[in-house]
Amino acid sequence: MSAESWKLTLPCTRAEAEAIDVSGDLGDAIPADAVLMTTEEIEDDVESWRLDAYFEHEPGADTVAAVRALVPSAAGAGIAVERLAAADWVTMSQAGLEPLSVGRFFVHTRAHADAVPAGKRAFLIEASRAFGTGHHETTSGCLAMLDGLADAAFANVIDIGTGTGLLAFAAAHLWPEAAVMGTDIDPVSIEVTQENADLNGVAGIDLVVADGTLDDAIVARAPYDLVIANILAGPLVSMAPEIASIADAGATIVLAGLLETQRAGVVAAYEACGCSLAAVDRRGDWSVLRLRAGATRFVADGPFDPKGRDGWALDI
Repeated sequence: MSAESWKLTLPCTRAEAEAIDVSGDLGDAIPADAVLMTTEEIEDDVESWRLDAYFEHEPGADTVAAVRALVPSAAGAGIAVERLAAADWVTMSQAGLEPLSVGRFFVHTRAHADAVPAGKRAFLIEASRAFGTGHHETTSGCLAMLDGLADAAFANVIDIGTGTGLLAFAAAHLWPEAAVMGTDIDPVSIEVTQENADLNGVAGIDLVVADGTLDDAIVARAPYDLVIANILAGPLVSMAPEIASIADAGATIVLAGLLETQRAGVVAAYEACGCSLAAVDRRGDWSVLRLRAGATRFVADGPFDPKGRDGWALDI
């Protein structure tokens, strides 16, 4: 985000929130650099959700109208427009995070540096300009999924949509002999990941700014025997052929960033590429999937379809 950003807030329903996550294509009136976040206001109340839309510049009337159109239930509600002056809204939203203990891992901020339990691999991840502190169900679920795979052997790992680098760091700890690559479409995320790697003494991870797998360095290093992608359901579906194409035969693929209601669509997209569902870790409304690539390495038929990729850099 720039030094100045703007936020629009509207009430919405859970169904509308899920539709926004799935849609990917938000139309020409909403800038490509906009970030849309939906939040459950009252637990288990499908009518009490909130949409926050963040922009790097003051949204015009057409943009405001386009955001309102995403949530028809809020047709009669007032829309809150807030200027966030000289402040990083991601950092503000993640401030005050409590430590998180998942399997072998302990994720904390500086405020809890003295609380690391014995025997845990601690990662200091401050609230920052990138997503992926481990506190959202998708990231913590991925940590748990990786921890459960500790007895497996992996030699070539890629973390697509690495955010803060946390999942790549966990993979490097679990499989210290493996080659590990972290990628993200957002250059800021790669900067943050490098800062976090230095801070946590994690060396040897190759970092690449890339749109999905569309980078020569990623393709050259394929095939991968472990692929991690914690992004959003729409991009996961859109990227299925390219993610499957960089996976080795029989590779493990861990997918997250999808709601349980979106699971069937995501699984179907990967089954069409020869993958099969091996395990599901459901955490509240969210699900983390472990799939196995087909016995024969998948070869994509035709160019990759960019539809649904917009805004995928929201690593949660």
